[in-house]
Amino acid sequence: MLRGIDVSAYQSSSFATDGLSFAFIKATEGRSYVNPKLAAQAKHARDAGLVVGFYHFLWPGNLTAQAEYFVKHAPERAGDLLAVDWETTGEGTHATNAEKDAFIRKVRQLRPDNRVLLYCNRHYWLNVDTTSYAGDGLWIADYVTAGKPRIKAKWRFHQYTDDPVDKDVADFASKAALREWAADA
Repeated sequence: MLRGIDVSAYQSSSFATDGLSFAFIKATEGRSYVNPKLAAQAKHARDAGLVVGFYHFLWPGNLTAQAEYFVKHAPERAGDLLAVDWETTGEGTHATNAEKDAFIRKVRQLRPDNRVLLYCNRHYWLNVDTTSYAGDGLWIADYVTAGKPRIKAKWRFHQYTDDPVDKDVADFASKAALREWAADA
């Protein structure tokens, strides 16, 4: 089990990397937000030798435009991971199953050299999702013991806490195995 972290503009651009194998960085949201620390956080993760991923907070509507916005702002490097964060927006809405699926497929089409994953919480996976489509892998948020989310679905990443920061584990034998999987898009 590998340890990792996910960060956004709320975290420092020089977050702790000791003992980590990967980092996911919030890149974009909707069609108008870009993480102002994106470049610095990505550089910091790369300088530490981490496998790097980027995520987009999905809003309902304009899926093609959102996918294009995400890939425009997320650094383009083969082997990086891309994810869609599917949850309730600040307005209490969420993208539909069809929109989530279309977004993943569009990002995969726009970035064929990158794995594209679904990131959602346990409630969404069990009670909102009706298609079980997660692209190349599932990143599940469930605040229980690291590596033991309460789902039966095959997951690749597990966010197990958000206190004091979002901590994750990955179901890979080694960082080399994760890097190889990520590169084999």
